[in-house]
Amino acid sequence: MTWMRWAPAMEQALYDPDRGFYRRPEGPAGHFRTSVHASPKFARAVARLLLEVDAALGRPEELAFVDVGAGRGELLTGVLAELPGEVLARLRPYGVEIAERPAGLPSTALWTAELPRGVTGLLFANEWLDNVPLDAGEVDEDGVLRYVEVDPATGATRPGAEVSGPDAAWAERWWPVAEPGEVVEFGGPRDAAWARAVAGLERGLAVAVDYGHTAGRRPPFGTFTGFRDGREVAPVPDGSCDVTAHVALDAVAVPGLHSLWTTQREALRALGVSGGRPPLTLASADPEGYLRALGGAGEAAELTDPGGLGAFGWLVQAVRMPVPLSLEPLPGWQTLGA
Repeated sequence: MTWMRWAPAMEQALYDPDRGFYRRPEGPAGHFRTSVHASPKFARAVARLLLEVDAALGRPEELAFVDVGAGRGELLTGVLAELPGEVLARLRPYGVEIAERPAGLPSTALWTAELPRGVTGLLFANEWLDNVPLDAGEVDEDGVLRYVEVDPATGATRPGAEVSGPDAAWAERWWPVAEPGEVVEFGGPRDAAWARAVAGLERGLAVAVDYGHTAGRRPPFGTFTGFRDGREVAPVPDGSCDVTAHVALDAVAVPGLHSLWTTQREALRALGVSGGRPPLTLASADPEGYLRALGGAGEAAELTDPGGLGAFGWLVQAVRMPVPLSLEPLPGWQTLGA
């Protein structure tokens, strides 16, 4: 067996130029279903948020939409299709992704592996941070926190060296553990990645959407898992499946910015996505319209299902701008800082 810590194992499994999971031609949609694949209502809601950001910024001469972890451009394409011509004329859209530029992407979109700098607008990272590689640690029988090592070929794990330095400090601050068997996933690399992304905004709103947790609700035994062909599988970091871990969203938040946290259910409701059934009177007055509305309600219900996609966390941070009105703190929102 070949043993290594989780961060290099994830880096190799997901991003290796020759066999990394995210280099594969089918893209993420070939293996798991995200909000953007579930319904065009998700892109419509993001487009509405972009319009609100544009208004809050005073309709700048150039407005950026930065799709971080853009997959095969599904969200980027969907958002562009929802925008009025006046906004499109000022829009600078970016797809940030390591994979090759997908066919059919609008010619106005810049496809890049690098985060843009000095832009004004909306930066949106949908299920990006959960794939930023990170290490894990587990408390041994003597109460010592040790790194977890993994064999990339089999997914077997074993205890490694004692945790020290920045990871030990991060765990003490954000995810303290003491009992044998308790696991911590060291979020420092995610914190740094998000800080770099947000630093690219001259002014604007940064939104990270992911399965996540905050202090007091940390998972005691960790969250590493895998996805392949639409099924959840063991997180074997051999390049054959996605390898992911939930995000400590309160730790990720960049200090000094107005920051809100809520669930996707609450965020999408604030942006007009409702899973309510259409009135039955519509069924007799307009049967076809009723069926369309019923289908749309089903899609909205999936996006806001508290036991599914609705459980995603939304971290919202404002950079030199007010928070858009629809995202002002509502029941279910937490203010992380100011």
